[in-house]
Amino acid sequence: MGMPLELNTMIVTKGRENRLEENLFSLEKEGYRIYPLEIPVEVRKTKEGEVSGQALIKKLELSDSKTILTYQLIALKSTN
Repeated sequence: MGMPLELNTMIVTKGRENRLEENLFSLEKEGYRIYPLEIPVEVRKTKEGEVSGQALIKKLELSDSKTILTYQLIALKSTN
């Protein structure tokens, strides 16, 4: 039996994102997850947390029971 595939419509970072360039990040998630590419999605630190920004997912890599996202932050919500 294969690993289930999860469909995600937002990025939940749990603070584990890695900055690649100024507004480009990568994030590794457990399991296989599908995300929409090249359309704005919400970025949150936790699933129930506040929206911290919007991103475009540029690349999706699925291997070894992991998903690696590369995404570009396009809007950042300021936290006061």
